[in-house]
Amino acid sequence: MPRIFWRTPIDKRSAKQFIRINERIRAREVRVIDDAGNQLGILPPFEALKIARERGLDLVEVSPNAVPPVCRIQDYGKFLYEKDKSERAARKKQKIIVVKEVKFSVTVDEHDYQTKKNQAVRFLTEGDKVKASLRFKGRQMAHRELGYAIINRLIQDIGDAGTVEFMPRMEGTTLHAILAPGKKEQQAAKKPVAPKAPPPPPAAQSQTIQ
Repeated sequence: MPRIFWRTPIDKRSAKQFIRINERIRAREVRVIDDAGNQLGILPPFEALKIARERGLDLVEVSPNAVPPVCRIQDYGKFLYEKDKSERAARKKQKIIVVKEVKFSVTVDEHDYQTKKNQAVRFLTEGDKVKASLRFKGRQMAHRELGYAIINRLIQDIGDAGTVEFMPRMEGTTLHAILAPGKKEQQAAKKPVAPKAPPPPPAAQSQTIQ
């Protein structure tokens, strides 16, 4: 009777993450941990896979760089689900820093300046970085001190809302500076305090009339 071999279909997630399972484990010997967390010792992969099949589970290579590689007997689908779940939770905890640009000109008027300054402060309070840029046009390059005065004024007006990460500097015809959120702006807002309940009214005292 011809021998029948079955091969586990390739999972796209395992191919992407380079996780070897079952017949794709190439090591001669592996250290095996069963589904209850017990150490089964060092076994050839085919013996470990036989034990996994008898329990209706998979043999998953969890530490390929160990000597010998470590494999765990477990439900491979559940393993991928838990792995994806933990990675998503880790990504949620990460703060994505966005750099938002606020553009000025040498001829900016006071109203426009105040509007852009308020935008920069709002971006910083929301936890984003701010790139303040000012582009010189034509003959304005001969009066770069005017641009430096505007950017330096912005830095002073922002105050504790931001800290200077890169001081004003020229790149081509553009002057720019990078500001990061200040420590005070990263603090969470305080929760409102619930009003206290009014004290109970005093008990009525009975008076005896003689």
